[in-house]
Amino acid sequence: MLRKTKNFLKANNVDYMKEHVNPLMIPDKVYVLKFGKKDGEYNNRFIVEHSYTWTGRIKINKISLRLHGQKHPREFKNEAQLLHYLKKHVKHYAKTLKRNVQTN
Repeated sequence: MLRKTKNFLKANNVDYMKEHVNPLMIPDKVYVLKFGKKDGEYNNRFIVEHSYTWTGRIKINKISLRLHGQKHPREFKNEAQLLHYLKKHVKHYAKTLKRNVQTN
């Protein structure tokens, strides 16, 4: 899931960690991809709510992007919209990455 986004993060040398969460009260499944390591912790994350169609394919219902623990995340309907947003803001991520490399 989110193969294009993972390839984008790898190409820009951004570390990430993934995990699956199965909430008890909601029939949807939740996939979390944390990225942007700062001070030893991942402080940004993608939260993907997905379900399965009757044929067994994954259907993405919503992708939320939370940067630095913000309370009101940016929401996207599909991965293409998410990648469009990330490509517009890649300079910001590249700058923070270069600063982290220089300080270490």
